[in-house]
Amino acid sequence: MRSFVWDGEITAQRVRELIPRAEVSIDSVAPSVQKLIAEVQAEGVAALARHAQEFDGVVPNSFRVPISAIKASEAKLPDGLREAITESIARVRKVSQATLPGAVSLEVSAGGAVETRFVPVDSVGLYVPGGKAVYPSSTVMNVVPAQVAGVPRITVSSPAQKDNDGLPSNAVLATCSLLGIDEVYSIGGASAIAALAFGVVEIGMEPVRMVTGPGNIYVAAAKRQLRSQIAIDSEAGPTEILIIADESANPAFVAADLISQAEHDENAASVLLTNSQSLIDEVLAELERQGSKTANNDRVASALGGNQSALVLVESIDQAIEIANEYATEHLEIQTADPVAVSKRITNAGAIFLGNHTPVSLGDYLAGSNHVLPTGEQAKFASGLSVMSFLRSQQVVNYNEAALKEVASKLEVFAEAEGLPAHSEAVQIRFED
Repeated sequence: MRSFVWDGEITAQRVRELIPRAEVSIDSVAPSVQKLIAEVQAEGVAALARHAQEFDGVVPNSFRVPISAIKASEAKLPDGLREAITESIARVRKVSQATLPGAVSLEVSAGGAVETRFVPVDSVGLYVPGGKAVYPSSTVMNVVPAQVAGVPRITVSSPAQKDNDGLPSNAVLATCSLLGIDEVYSIGGASAIAALAFGVVEIGMEPVRMVTGPGNIYVAAAKRQLRSQIAIDSEAGPTEILIIADESANPAFVAADLISQAEHDENAASVLLTNSQSLIDEVLAELERQGSKTANNDRVASALGGNQSALVLVESIDQAIEIANEYATEHLEIQTADPVAVSKRITNAGAIFLGNHTPVSLGDYLAGSNHVLPTGEQAKFASGLSVMSFLRSQQVVNYNEAALKEVASKLEVFAEAEGLPAHSEAVQIRFED
């Protein structure tokens, strides 16, 4: 794993040059994804079957998973996993309910009030990946906030698995069952996003208003191309972890956390910013020791050896904070003597994990936080998935005659300045004798 000393100024361009993300170009797959989308829209089931055979190696007997199969999946779930999923659901639901906003009504003037209320989208399609790994955890993270938000129709789509008779992963199906989701589809990749956006008449699949959930580059490209048709959460890229640490950090913990994200994908980014050369030396030794024995060691080695990963020696924690804010990572761990103080100066991060005993892995499963987070600098302007993702704010305006009359003259001035006299006339007519 490469290491270097940060020398010089901190600018957006310099951060991108010295700690670049892996080169994963959505544009490079855009033509093929456009073709897949067009085929699903034009051919429906025929296209889904062809794509399933090509990309998943199996064609489901039914693209809509029978409710009986969803319910039966629970019996195949190991008890320990059932308990873990149930606990994850409870914790994510608890946090989601605590962040659910209530209506706010304000009397702006006597007889004039504005209420802001929150209304859920009426239907969402939640995508759960199923390539290099299967993700019951992502099922929880997508479904629970949508349920808490009050979304009336929630669907889940996940790739068909050859080892599960063309059904999605049994763990994903069982999680759907535990969550009370009975509209589930064995459709993966860009095809799933297209099917959710346009619907598929032959299988009774109605289009949805919004699609959320992580996926590969093809899923991200499909989301981008269909944004005029559906709302999306984000274009998820390869996972990222950045750790700010000082001499108080445990090098074994730091190395383990870097490895944990590296095992997701060869393009995953694992970055350490520290003011301690001895920590870098110890972390390097731990990476070699731990990395050689972890199950996904080839994937880990590729990710840690890529240009997107680095151990960076900085002058100070202040400098680390500045670099971290410019990098805008998906996951930020702070393992310093005073992590809370450092966290208060972080402006750009998908989620922040404080101290030696709050690894990203906890957030992936059981912290109660959501693990669907912005990648690729999107944390500079976007939020992670939450109950707010599934809500729309509406303002309800209620003025009586006296309250309107109070501002009529000022409204007339505005309308005149903007060259829109009918705006003023619509008010004046209400006060004509």
